[in-house]
Amino acid sequence: MIQHHIEACAQVPGMQEILLIGFYQPDEALTQFLEAAQQEFNLPVRYLQEFAPLGTGGGLYHFRDQILAGAPEAFFVLNADVCSDFPLSAMLEAHRRQRHPFLLLGTTANRTQSLNYGCIVENPQTHEVLHYVEKPSTFISDIINCGIYLFSPEALKPLRDVFQRNQQDGQLEESPGSWPGAGTIRLEQDVFSALAGQGQIYVHLTDGIWSQIKSA
Repeated sequence: MIQHHIEACAQVPGMQEILLIGFYQPDEALTQFLEAAQQEFNLPVRYLQEFAPLGTGGGLYHFRDQILAGAPEAFFVLNADVCSDFPLSAMLEAHRRQRHPFLLLGTTANRTQSLNYGCIVENPQTHEVLHYVEKPSTFISDIINCGIYLFSPEALKPLRDVFQRNQQDGQLEESPGSWPGAGTIRLEQDVFSALAGQGQIYVHLTDGIWSQIKSA
């Protein structure tokens, strides 16, 4: 699975390095895989292990210094459990035409399928995300989130805001043992839903191959 992601990233002109973020304990097989990938694609490929499962956004914020090292103009974020033809170069072109903190790859699904994904309501003229709901209970939109993103460095600021808010909420909690921790950030609910309609999140639609992989 990850080989496809790395292959797609390596084809983007100007790619500086590839970072894998996860909570999994690295083993010999992963180490050998990373070394082979570095040689095959002639790019630094590193694994960054979270100290706890930090959610879809927590790892990005936790490793922000490593992500921003080398002053990238932008960085891709790919969920590991998706299969796609990864139109990354097209996303980069769209980003360069109109720079915004968050660019989401979207595709269309039927009304029933859409309930299983993050649903996007866009402005059809500008492609701004006006409304975002993760796994809605009723039909919202046939445009769904592919879990493939292009973020500007300033996208980390809203993550910092969520982290600081989580810290404050944790200090107010009476039973800290039940609290998941300030570092846990869910991109979809904590960031996309909150920022939709504020001119920060845009969608790039694809009719290419895309599927979510939840089982063998």
